[in-house]
Amino acid sequence: MKREIIQTLDGSTTIHIEEWDECYHSKHGAIQEARHVFIKNGLSLFADKHVSILEIGFGTGLNAFITFLELKKLNQTIDYVGVEAYPISADEVLSMNYVAQLNAVNESDIFKTMHESNWGEEIILSKDFSLTKRKQFFEAVEDIEKFDLIYFDAFGYRVQPELWSTEIFQKMYNALKPNSVLVTYAARGVVKRSMIEVGFSVEKLEGPPGKREMFRARKT
Repeated sequence: MKREIIQTLDGSTTIHIEEWDECYHSKHGAIQEARHVFIKNGLSLFADKHVSILEIGFGTGLNAFITFLELKKLNQTIDYVGVEAYPISADEVLSMNYVAQLNAVNESDIFKTMHESNWGEEIILSKDFSLTKRKQFFEAVEDIEKFDLIYFDAFGYRVQPELWSTEIFQKMYNALKPNSVLVTYAARGVVKRSMIEVGFSVEKLEGPPGKREMFRARKT
């Protein structure tokens, strides 16, 4: 499928898949979406704690990089696992403008290392942040009560409904520790029903710019 780099409305870049007319991030603002969905409504719930995070859809590395930048403000230590079946290319990595847009020139090596590190190996990016990238399909996730927080950032239901199935959310439920959280940009009724079916308590929150609503699900 043909892919192109595009600029979103907040100035940050993303990858657009022409055949699907689908982007890795919101066209209304890649960075704005990541901050609102995953940081404000997810990571910020765990201030002053050690947090184990699973990201479903590592993609461009934007969510992981912003999480790294935010942990000091939130006084956290983080073990981060990113799952991705189809890693982006080196050229695509170089085309992402996140370091500049986030005013993070001093951490540019961190973003580079995130992408250059070996799949399946834990790397220590700082005393407060470790990263393990797993090259696998989402249906192959078999973790049991390992994570405090899941960033669910799969491609949208419109183009890949199978990634939003009851079977996938059962795996997400199993992967979370008790009283932990999954956040996603999605807000479809069919997605909510699948979450509830496996045991999640789901709340509808204000969405990021350009999107009215989003979901946060808790394993109670």
